[in-house]
Amino acid sequence: MGQVEGKVALVTGGASGIGAACCRVLAREGAAVLVTDRDVAGGEALAAAIVAEGGRAAFHPLDVADEAAWPGAIAACTGAFGRLDILVANAGIAVFGPALEMSLADWRRQNAVNLDGVFLSVKYVVPAMRLGGGGSVVIMSSIAGLRGSPGLAGYGAGKAGVRMFAKSLALECAADGIRVNSVHPGIIVTPLWGKATTPEGGGRNAALDPHAIAAAGVPLGNAAQPEEVAAGVLFLASDAASHVTGSELVIDGGMTAGRVAALRAIRNDS
Repeated sequence: MGQVEGKVALVTGGASGIGAACCRVLAREGAAVLVTDRDVAGGEALAAAIVAEGGRAAFHPLDVADEAAWPGAIAACTGAFGRLDILVANAGIAVFGPALEMSLADWRRQNAVNLDGVFLSVKYVVPAMRLGGGGSVVIMSSIAGLRGSPGLAGYGAGKAGVRMFAKSLALECAADGIRVNSVHPGIIVTPLWGKATTPEGGGRNAALDPHAIAAAGVPLGNAAQPEEVAAGVLFLASDAASHVTGSELVIDGGMTAGRVAALRAIRNDS
């Protein structure tokens, strides 16, 4: 029996990267999954692949920042699967670059997805969870929401925002049997790196190589795969985490534990 057998999950930004890995892992462990994303072709292909592998899945197109689209997404989920038990609020975009070079338009565009989109996700999902007697909300933040990073001020502001939003929401929803936690990945090999833009829509930042960044800054020495983050999401979504709410799960290879350069210096001196 799977760890989330009989549960129903809605995953935002589910067509690729961490979101796609979450969809696959949750389906493999027994959940029915509604894959949502702006990427229709990718989302439909993923849902079809999950079904072909023996899982239960459907796709619904969704822009998380569009409030008018949310009632339809909830109706699609409950109409297809009868209930809603798990939300993985994963959709996000990245605009990297110095804060003083970022336009207000880019600031708002990034936070419309990364912060407003999470707010809208829970605003519409939690009432559906209440009807089912409880559930689990997993909000995808980042280690950029835990510590400052040059060039990530705008991105980090949104990710820090959803971190605290998760804690407050956990307190508000506890009496309903709904747990709320945040996940904070470090350097993960996902399409986000290739999609990240510079301020003012200056184009893709081809220099963002997660493997090179991880080799220089991750104590474990490597970038993680999306499935490693999905494993943490599965735990928080499952009954194994029945007493876990308002918490932060950091999956970063040791990055927030300290400076890897200092660690290497100690090794070289010994």
